Amino acid sequence: MEFQHETVLLNETVNALLPHSGGVYVDATLGGAGHTRLLLELSAPAGKVFAFDQDAAAIEHAKLLLADAPADRLTIIHSNFSEMGSRLEAYGVREVDGVLFDLGVSSPQFDVPLRGFSYRHEGPLDMRMDTRQTLTAETVVNEWEPSELERIFFRYGEEKFSKSIVRRIVEARGTHRITTTTELADIVKSAIPAAARRSGPHPARRSGPHPARRVFQAIRIAVNDELSVLEQGIAEAFALLRSGGRLAVISFHSLEDRMVKVMFRDFATGCICPPELPICRCGREPEGKLVTRKPIEPTEGEVEANPRARSAKLRVIEKL
Repeated sequence: MEFQHETVLLNETVNALLPHSGGVYVDATLGGAGHTRLLLELSAPAGKVFAFDQDAAAIEHAKLLLADAPADRLTIIHSNFSEMGSRLEAYGVREVDGVLFDLGVSSPQFDVPLRGFSYRHEGPLDMRMDTRQTLTAETVVNEWEPSELERIFFRYGEEKFSKSIVRRIVEARGTHRITTTTELADIVKSAIPAAARRSGPHPARRSGPHPARRVFQAIRIAVNDELSVLEQGIAEAFALLRSGGRLAVISFHSLEDRMVKVMFRDFATGCICPPELPICRCGREPEGKLVTRKPIEPTEGEVEANPRARSAKLRVIEKL
């Protein structure tokens, strides 16, 4: 497939890492390779970049796009970023100067029906970012217990109509296996009261998201275990930073941003003794300092050019 992807907050993210010649950097989410390319440019002539992605299509596209990059400066690794520490150690890398995460799903993953991420185009219920894994969205929808579906729809999708949606899914899968994205989207839509829908052919309903958006997000997070993987990835990335090194994370929904915010705050927190104690007894020292007290968001111009950037939030922390 043709892999095209518009990199969000490109300059803000890469510049936040303070790239310089001789530095070692990690792009934990290679994607369309925009961040990796700029990191290579700004760390020339001697900076090294290690880029991770679990999507084989993204890697093949990036290899073509970055074919002119010096082999001794760029290493592309087909792996989830949760394995960052062990994978880098295999290359003799135990400390880095900067790590970035762009947590957005790449445009090709959304747009290519065969990947099964889109509720707008018919395709198989897949949603695997790494097609080597066995768990798919079809398995989740057809085989998981109703209580578990309710849990992920409510927790990962923040969907208030979770119960009614699950009832419709259970009714449908009782007669046949649900196998396509459009069928699932129609089932979800039928379970949501008409007054709550904000998508459809009528102009008055075009201002809001598709009614299946939250459920599809929840299933995608569950299939790829995104939140657990993100927590592990951020912890590994921060541990890899040398003193003065920086970690930058772009998130696209509240669950991700909340996790990043809490973890960064924890890294930057010192003494946690009760305020009434005259001296510190816990001995806790902050490991980092927040570079961004509030997240950096795209400009109006970027959102106009790339509407998918609208929900992006960038947070940056520096290791002490």
